[in-house]
Amino acid sequence: MPQNEIISPELARHLSELARELNRQLGVLINRKGEIESLVVGDSSRLMLPDIGRARAGQFRLRGLRLVHTHLKGEPLTHDDLTDLALLRLDLIAAIAVRPDGLPGAIDYAHLLAENPKGELWKLDRLAHVNAADIGLGQLIAGLESELSRSAKAQKIGDRERAILVGLSTRGRQAAEESMAELRELAHSAGVEVLDCLIQARREVDQRYFIGRGKLQDLVLRSMQKMATMIIFDADLLPSQARHIADETSLKILDRTQLILDIFAARATSADGKLQVELAQLKYLMPRLVGRDTSLSRLMGGGVGGRGPGETKLEIDRRRARERINALEKKLRSIADSRAIRRQKRGRRDLPVISIVGYTNAGKSTLLNALTHSDVLAESKLFATLDPVSRRLRFPREREVIITDTVGFIRDLPADLVNAFRATLEELQQADLLLHVIDASDPRFEEQCAAVEKILGELDLLSTPRLRVFNKCDLLPKGTALPPDGVAISAVERSGFPTLLERAERILWREGHSDALVTNASLSTDDAPDDETDSVPGDATCDFDVSDTPDDLNAPRVPDALDG
Repeated sequence: MPQNEIISPELARHLSELARELNRQLGVLINRKGEIESLVVGDSSRLMLPDIGRARAGQFRLRGLRLVHTHLKGEPLTHDDLTDLALLRLDLIAAIAVRPDGLPGAIDYAHLLAENPKGELWKLDRLAHVNAADIGLGQLIAGLESELSRSAKAQKIGDRERAILVGLSTRGRQAAEESMAELRELAHSAGVEVLDCLIQARREVDQRYFIGRGKLQDLVLRSMQKMATMIIFDADLLPSQARHIADETSLKILDRTQLILDIFAARATSADGKLQVELAQLKYLMPRLVGRDTSLSRLMGGGVGGRGPGETKLEIDRRRARERINALEKKLRSIADSRAIRRQKRGRRDLPVISIVGYTNAGKSTLLNALTHSDVLAESKLFATLDPVSRRLRFPREREVIITDTVGFIRDLPADLVNAFRATLEELQQADLLLHVIDASDPRFEEQCAAVEKILGELDLLSTPRLRVFNKCDLLPKGTALPPDGVAISAVERSGFPTLLERAERILWREGHSDALVTNASLSTDDAPDDETDSVPGDATCDFDVSDTPDDLNAPRVPDALDG
């Protein structure tokens, strides 16, 4: 068979006559040498294709097979046909119209397209008769794969993961777009290059593919055109959904929780932080351990009483995961006890504690650095801070407090992650004041506030005094009105600090703390948490260093230094 033909007239006539006689659709899978690799028999309306594997033949190559089949009613290519073209990455798909006399009629065919300005995914065409089936197929496929290769080079494929983000709109387009914007920021924080975003409007979630198989078809084509290596969903996928999507796409599949867990795993630096992340990951993994590999393991034990079929690989994986979860929970309980002891010791010194809380990337670490002249990592990324950091801060009238930066919150924070970090978040329960830092420049800040309040409620912290701090006001247009119940500041420009400290001082010492001056003797190194470090002495806005002389207590107060 000439390689430039979709199908030879003789084979087309044979398929058509046999399909009419059997009243069934018939198809053949033909390789690039023109050899028939498979004969497919369907019913009167559709084919059931054999499993030809979904592993990529090459990231930028097509399958090397074309599917030519019959349509008994002369209909054009169907949605199912185009889905097979996309998911199987066929060279081409064609449908021969079977005439009433059993002879072949017109041929409809389609092939995929490389990325293009119009965003077209495939090209559809029709031939009036099978005798016109010579379309220069070999040259067509070679040209298409050459375009895919050039597109790959133009996009400079490297070691970074390249993702398409996928969301579902069931509550309105605006909510979905805002959530997608946040998912994009999460992906950026994880070091993922975002190639495209896709939002589908549906009344309800598809139980098998989350977005439906038709939209999944578009997604596969986009991923191939844009050279994506993964798909990230703006939701928590069911284990079965993630498995079905991965089977259909041959790509790495992540959901929102997995992405957050990955960020936490990359950012955790302390021993307890790493334990907390591992615990959350294992709890997430447990229901997703499925019995794909059910081969029996070696017998556990042996001899009398040890005989039997043994454990399956799945059972071993689950048992080991449970054992590791129990061990991690035991270690974290020990850490929680140690933290409680340090908090009791700190409490005996009667040092007030301020904890900074807020939505992730609201500027909490920047505020801590600005108030104390510290160098805590502060990046414009979500979850730049995971491990709590404590510093000492001098207030007007020479009062001292411990101020602590904590992990940022986010809407729909995975429950397992909250539970895993409970030992860390318990630090908040000993706070005398919570500074709720809010990104005033974010149009979604009210929703973010609600998410933070929800998590504080889950931690039983709503009774703790809170002061709302509207940060990043330097990014707002002049005259922008903010809620009157908070303090407007800019941590970057260090503006608004006098008012902030005055309000905080009023709240703290209204609660009954001593007005006495803090002396060197009351600030031994045992007073601070283990991760607290001394700072540069001699500056009113710095941490109070235990090596300072009494004369340092006469340094300018914080507001004075900030005012000029």
